[in-house]
Amino acid sequence: MQARPAISPGCSAATSDQEAPPTPLIKVGMLLASTAAADGGVSEVVRELARTMHDPWSVQVDVLTLQRRGDAEPSEGWDGISIRRARSLGPRSFGYSRQLDILLDESDIDLLHVHGLWMYPSIAAKRWHRRTRRPYVLSPEGMLDPWALASKSWKKSMAMRLYEDAHLRGASCLHALNESEMQSIRALGYTAPICLVPNGVSPPPADLPPPPWHGRLPGDARVLLYLGRVTPKKGPAQLIRAWSALQAGWPAAEPWHLVFVGPGPDTYLQELQSTIEHVGVQESVHIVGPAYGIHKAACFGASHGFVLPSFSEGMPIAALEAWSHGLPTLLTPQCNLPEGFTHDAAIAIQPDVASITDGLRRLTAMTDRQRAAMGARGRALVTDRFSWPAVARQFEQVYRWLLGQQPPPDTIRLA
Repeated sequence: MQARPAISPGCSAATSDQEAPPTPLIKVGMLLASTAAADGGVSEVVRELARTMHDPWSVQVDVLTLQRRGDAEPSEGWDGISIRRARSLGPRSFGYSRQLDILLDESDIDLLHVHGLWMYPSIAAKRWHRRTRRPYVLSPEGMLDPWALASKSWKKSMAMRLYEDAHLRGASCLHALNESEMQSIRALGYTAPICLVPNGVSPPPADLPPPPWHGRLPGDARVLLYLGRVTPKKGPAQLIRAWSALQAGWPAAEPWHLVFVGPGPDTYLQELQSTIEHVGVQESVHIVGPAYGIHKAACFGASHGFVLPSFSEGMPIAALEAWSHGLPTLLTPQCNLPEGFTHDAAIAIQPDVASITDGLRRLTAMTDRQRAAMGARGRALVTDRFSWPAVARQFEQVYRWLLGQQPPPDTIRLA
């Protein structure tokens, strides 16, 4: 495939009479199972990465995804990005799609970047590589961490034997969000080069609407926010029980409220609501449902702290967004953001009731000034290390290395 000429915004003027050569335009396909916001952070990662690269970068991004029964068309935030959808058949959890193979063949991409595991796109990516001999980057998105592998382990073990192991071994480069994920990948025996590139986060919008709980909480309420998919992996049940243990020693006038924002299975949400009522915290714990786009940003903007007591994460976008909004945070080490602890931007907790209770007690005992200072340190971390332009530049360097256009970048780790 011939390179497509374009001028990169990062090119400086030539210092001699001869102009600097143009940076070749490359066409990258971003492959993921779903662009639906309700399906989790992978969709958001791909959207922001594609938006950042789209203009005026010298990388053209096409998004390829499944159209599964019940999926809504993406709207907010995808403007200008080419999205090609393949109809799928059978169980949503697998997403078989012969049309996806056809779309990949028609896409004329130089390189494929696959996001996520355990579904038909893994098979389609490997087949595309076999047909074209072009490289692909594979981002497991935390799905190879030990806790994640242990969940529904028999299904994943079967998928690994049938197709996922070949998919992982065929990648030209694997992607790890952090050192912990890289170690998990290496422990499974995969020896391909790994690029260490974190997730990014966008600056908060300036003008925000009221949060979804507006009018339901007292005017002087201080809100501790849990935002993300409401699933057992993220420890919401332990958080509710810790909140109950904490409230037993609170003064009656304490205005803190715990708010859960995010999608989740109806049966699990009902189970959590029953727990809330059983432990007697229904006056101060609220499940308000999902919020996206500007309404999600409004949740951060109206909160006074953020908590994520997860058992397993890749690198949670929600925690980075909380920092970008200047919120003090409670995070587990399994969130894989050790910078938060070393820079005193987060309080470390374990995903158990006693540890979460202790962390809640520490956060709520701080003065407003102390919490603001912790939040400011988190905001500085995001600015320095987790901006989307910086992340996109690192991925572009990886892509160009795999296409033979430059030496391996500093993010590459060899086995």
